[in-house]
Amino acid sequence: MQIERLSLAHFRSYADAVIHPAAGGNVLVGENGAGKTNVLEAISLLVPGRGLRGAAMGDMAQSDGPGGFAVAARINGPQGPVDLGCGATAEAPERRLVRINSAAATQSALADWLTLIWLTPAMDRLFTEAASGRRRFLDRLVQALYPTHAHHAARYEAAMRQRNRILGDERPADPAWLSALEGQMAEHGVQIDAARRAAVTLLLAKLEIVDHGPFARPMLALEGWTALPAPDFADSLTRSRARDAAAGRTLTGPHRCDLAVTHHAKQQPAERCSTGEQKALLLALILAHAELVREQRGEPAILLLDEVAAHLDPFRRAALFERLASSGAQYWMTGTDRELFDGGPAEMAMFMVQDHRVERLA
Repeated sequence: MQIERLSLAHFRSYADAVIHPAAGGNVLVGENGAGKTNVLEAISLLVPGRGLRGAAMGDMAQSDGPGGFAVAARINGPQGPVDLGCGATAEAPERRLVRINSAAATQSALADWLTLIWLTPAMDRLFTEAASGRRRFLDRLVQALYPTHAHHAARYEAAMRQRNRILGDERPADPAWLSALEGQMAEHGVQIDAARRAAVTLLLAKLEIVDHGPFARPMLALEGWTALPAPDFADSLTRSRARDAAAGRTLTGPHRCDLAVTHHAKQQPAERCSTGEQKALLLALILAHAELVREQRGEPAILLLDEVAAHLDPFRRAALFERLASSGAQYWMTGTDRELFDGGPAEMAMFMVQDHRVERLA
């Protein structure tokens, strides 16, 4: 699976940009603020979710542009070439439009065509921030293994939002409508939980046998919610209506799940590890997951690694480059200095990002 062509129109700092990446490694080099991460963010919009920055759609359009934006890519994978696109219009800047081979499609349908894994500097706080960040991270890992996870997550969230709105309304709620929404939450919630647990089980097995080299081995566990059969989950939602109405939100379900990560060698929770150890745990998890995706789906995911080399010593950088080169994946990295990537695979393509343009270096 690889991106053969990427085009941006009025996206962030780019009025118009076209990139023809290499099948393997691709490095975007430029000063801070040049727009390197914008390219990775554009790619991240081609799978379900809010992208690697989690930004609102209306914030992605070029500030001095006509309003609206478009991101398009030609993907070549096991199913053959496919054209993916997304964007928004000036008239409806928060409405995400998705197209697959020029036909309108749902956001969740993107998961059938493209698999992405990303790591950004903001994720350095993953183990110390709220559980919602770790849950989003976990769901991206799960979605890469089980594309239907995106569909179940979207349906669950939609049903929960409607239930919360009805419970918060001053008018008497329609019990039949609430029961229908709770049934949908139970149906999709059980699927969400099952996919998460299956993914964590597979990852634990992979983490046990993979050679982590200089990167720490993480251990994983799910906390915060005990799975119930769908009928029992629906019943628990019905019984908790008064409590949830008072709280203004649904207090039980897979949306309360948390991913617990432990440093295996030290038997220490990740949030108590040093910043360097946390970075090593994240990298080990991302790299092991990439190998797992290749084994389970018969194709490697595309990796987006933002400013990852700058925070590694030369020994760990060399180990990272070696793992990436042997992964068979297309990967994208960013950095401020070209020298950071010395010693990387000879076939890595280098791109200079400056003056709102992306140019491939010889």
